[in-house]
Amino acid sequence: MKREPQVRRRILIVDDHPIIRLGIRKMLSADPSLSIGDEADTADAALRSIAKSRPDLALIDLSLTDTPGLELIRVLHDTYPELPVLVLSMHDEELFAERVIKAGARGYVMKDRIIRELIKAIQQVLSGRIYASERITGRLLARTTQTGQKPDVPLERLTNRELEVFDLISRGMSTAAIALELKVSVKTIETYRANIKRKLRLKDSVQLVRYAVSWSVRH
Repeated sequence: MKREPQVRRRILIVDDHPIIRLGIRKMLSADPSLSIGDEADTADAALRSIAKSRPDLALIDLSLTDTPGLELIRVLHDTYPELPVLVLSMHDEELFAERVIKAGARGYVMKDRIIRELIKAIQQVLSGRIYASERITGRLLARTTQTGQKPDVPLERLTNRELEVFDLISRGMSTAAIALELKVSVKTIETYRANIKRKLRLKDSVQLVRYAVSWSVRH
């Protein structure tokens, strides 16, 4: 009896760094069950591609030039609720994984663990399950069993973009470097820094850097 050919699941890669997209494409090409349906470097391009090609999974970076990845996830969750979304990001999962899953994504992988985790994460999400590290899974489970008033967590006061800036500050990046990374002006980053200081009740930039670095060391 002739065997039916294996159906390859089509993956949409959404990342504004061409070298990252190339690396992901090469990695996924080694798995016979997966294929690259399309690539997009902006949220707008991703939406056009999904409307046209209807991929089986969208692999999305959080830092996009036109729209933050979290906003794209919310739009996709509302518009294409059946489309599984997996986030691949440089940002610390301690800061973003819960927000990503609450926005409608089905998993989170940090780019520094891409080689050993990405295909496993894709297969798990395609099978209908959520993919996250053991630490994040445990924390999400604990949140669902909590009763009473939710404790005040200072970083939860920050917007998604402010949280991105905070994460980059915790890595020791300067205002100019953060502006370059996020492809916005230095003035815009200065505004984000001012908002972060106000929300975290920090007096000045020195306290902000100390707080961010201290947070990074603890986590």
